[in-house]
Amino acid sequence: MKRNKEYPPIQSKLSIILAEDDPDDRLLFKEAIEELPVSVQLKMFKNGEELMTWLTGKTNKMPDALFLDLNMPRKNGFATLSDIKKNANLEDLPVFIFSTATKNEMIKQVYKDAAHYYIRKPVQFNDLKKLIYKSLKLIADQNTALPGKESFMLTTD
Repeated sequence: MKRNKEYPPIQSKLSIILAEDDPDDRLLFKEAIEELPVSVQLKMFKNGEELMTWLTGKTNKMPDALFLDLNMPRKNGFATLSDIKKNANLEDLPVFIFSTATKNEMIKQVYKDAAHYYIRKPVQFNDLKKLIYKSLKLIADQNTALPGKESFMLTTD
């Protein structure tokens, strides 16, 4: 766990999943976590189909949170989110939408479908670190109840 004055250490050891088809985005996400003062067990999937197979496996331990891209092959984030919320064993899993999608209709849809938070993928690496840290802090503080619309979009502010 690296020390950084900008980010107070998060004491909890967290288990998170990233479902993201873009290898560069997966790498940047992993590198951002490695630069933060938190212990994270990160599991990654390339599409919603692989993710759902793993999540519904009987021997797999439920993660603390899922970061879910919307635009993926085989099973996109919308269908995956819907499947998660329809599954009694998964419906309480905190889901952070992690996407480049900017259309208000898409954002309203995932809010309506009970995603916990929405993160628009930032261009700058430092902004990515800030948003991931903010998300991990919410998870560690167990502040993952469904937010109101005013708190749904996580930003670097």
